[in-house]
Amino acid sequence: MGRNDSKKATDAELEILNILWHQGPTTVRDVHTTLTKLRDIRYTTTLKTLQVMTSKSLVKRDESQKAHIYEAAVDREITQTFLVGDLVDRVFNGSAVGLMAGALSAKKPSPEERAEIRRLLDEAEEDHV
Repeated sequence: MGRNDSKKATDAELEILNILWHQGPTTVRDVHTTLTKLRDIRYTTTLKTLQVMTSKSLVKRDESQKAHIYEAAVDREITQTFLVGDLVDRVFNGSAVGLMAGALSAKKPSPEERAEIRRLLDEAEEDHV
């Protein structure tokens, strides 16, 4: 996902992308069923959101079967990197330290998560040597 606003996913679109990343290619009905477990939403809203996402190239639609199959057209890791970069710029004035401090104060990491954070910091330091 580049910095093109027409491809920037809304919160509702990210919700659907997360479903597609988790479940893989699936029908509108299956996406809708999963969404209704999270919140009250109409089937037509789910369908319309997927149609908009198709026009934004966030998802691909396979029309070869009676029930159209949707799948994510954007990579999860690339999307997350874009969104975090955007968040750092908009909320933390470009400060990765601000982001980390905010994240660590908002939700305490488990011992496993702390070990992974240390590993990532070590890896980042090695990349900049």
